[in-house]
Amino acid sequence: MNDDVDRGKRVRQLRLVVEAEDFAAAVAFYRDVLGLPEQAAFAGDGDAQVVILDAGRATLEIANPAQKRMIDEVEVGRPVAPRIRVAFEVDDAVARTAEATAGGAEELAPPTRTPWNSLNSRLEAPAGLQITLFQELEPGGTRTD
Repeated sequence: MNDDVDRGKRVRQLRLVVEAEDFAAAVAFYRDVLGLPEQAAFAGDGDAQVVILDAGRATLEIANPAQKRMIDEVEVGRPVAPRIRVAFEVDDAVARTAEATAGGAEELAPPTRTPWNSLNSRLEAPAGLQITLFQELEPGGTRTD
């Protein structure tokens, strides 16, 4: 972003930090399977390791319990989501879901058209994350609630 836009922002970046018991598998899945570019990697004493992956634009979606239940019902047909779920916008939900399952994720629900006109799949992914892969079916800015 340019400095004029950034100047008024108090928060500049959302960084989700996830502990992964199988660090190599998690990095391989999110970097190589989902295609999140590696931004930086650091190693420290005691075998400490971290990889920072660029996930594009970040938002923080806060939902009340009724909304969380409704999203579970639409995407999966039953309550399954933990308190935190990570959603990635992708270019092709069908293809990316197939790649994700081939790369180590477990499909909870296949790509499903939602009432808000996106195609969403739900997966159990490495590092203990439940993720949604979603493809917007309407061009940006024209989506209706």
